[in-house]
Amino acid sequence: MRGISVKQKMSAATPLKTLYLCYFGLREPLVQTQVLPYLRQLVTDGVEVHLLTFEPELHQRWSKDALAAQKAELAREGIRWSYLPYHKRPSVPATLYDIQRGARFAARMVRREGVDVLHARGHVAAFMGALAKRMSGGQFLFDVRSFMPEEYTDAGVWPANGSVYRLAKRAEATCLAAADAFVVLTEKAREILFPGRTDTDAKGRPVQVIPCCVDLERFKAADEISREEVRAELGVTDRRVIVYLGALGGWYLTDEMVSFLSFAHREDKSTFSMILTQSRPEIIERGLREAGISKEDYLIRKVSPREIPRYLKAADIALSFIKPCYSKLSSSPTKMAEYLASGLPVICNSGIGDVDEVVRTDRVGVIVEDFTEESYRRALKAADEMRRDRETAERCRMSAVERFDLERVGGERYKHLYRRLRESRAKSLPFAEKEQAA
Repeated sequence: MRGISVKQKMSAATPLKTLYLCYFGLREPLVQTQVLPYLRQLVTDGVEVHLLTFEPELHQRWSKDALAAQKAELAREGIRWSYLPYHKRPSVPATLYDIQRGARFAARMVRREGVDVLHARGHVAAFMGALAKRMSGGQFLFDVRSFMPEEYTDAGVWPANGSVYRLAKRAEATCLAAADAFVVLTEKAREILFPGRTDTDAKGRPVQVIPCCVDLERFKAADEISREEVRAELGVTDRRVIVYLGALGGWYLTDEMVSFLSFAHREDKSTFSMILTQSRPEIIERGLREAGISKEDYLIRKVSPREIPRYLKAADIALSFIKPCYSKLSSSPTKMAEYLASGLPVICNSGIGDVDEVVRTDRVGVIVEDFTEESYRRALKAADEMRRDRETAERCRMSAVERFDLERVGGERYKHLYRRLRESRAKSLPFAEKEQAA
């Protein structure tokens, strides 16, 4: 074994162990479509994966048998799942309490299981990771999912520059200082956080841009049923179907979306609006009715991640209106990847992450200049031309493959980042440990 380097020895004999800290419940759609698929990718690269989630109403929503069955199912996939109860009220004290419990849990995992990497998804989990690193050591990967303090003020949840915002900014600074590596969702976020840098920050810490990706196999599976069959099931055979997928309210511009759909229905009487959302239907339904859109001309439905490709197959044009504010420069809308994977041209507004670049460079949609009827008219005319072009659907799908493929883009970039962490860990081993490894 004398001829094997420390890095080779660590890679072959001591697989990297990670604890993924996630301040969401396991059953949340976001965890099912964004967290677990990435963790499965890390498992295929030899990483030993532990996952900690925070479960809302733990004892009401989970039976002992269900918890045991879920743990066993994830263990078969190579993911060792742990959970803590999520506390909601009072908001700030409850979150601080969860942070403290999560940090202590993570520190114990580092000491007991030999966890190497504390991988934190978002700001709340990142503060747990930073505290746990201080208590027990290990490497800390800050997966920056958003500019969270600004996101909450932009959505009107927190007052701008209020006490909660300032507390969150101080916690963010602590996390940024403590991290050993970073993930951001967009090139714009990288430029803001690490100006003038590419794959490292000014201190040489690795930085990886990984947008919200999707499992394209999920969308290929929808090929088993024809578009005509799905449209017939929904009763939209001879209609122009405009689809919106995702949350409503907050920084998602529901009123502007209603205004656009209202114009689209007046401009083309065959238009049918399909809203696929986990949000409460009344958030948008009242607006649609007040705009004169009859109940026969729209569908609002809660669908599972598994069903999304099937519904999108019935659509002609996809819609994404998001509040163009500072915090959204860090956003990579998952709906964008899902639309493109379904071959749908997108009508969207500008100023959201890297969306403008994707739409213009790949020619996969139309950007509205402002929320006026004249802009809507131009956007719909261009989108209608695109959907009639046989090459549009293929361009959209190729854009999804090249930019948002879970395995070839997201998975490979996470694997690459973990390899860099493994290498930096090997370089920082004490001399005695290097001798022992060699």
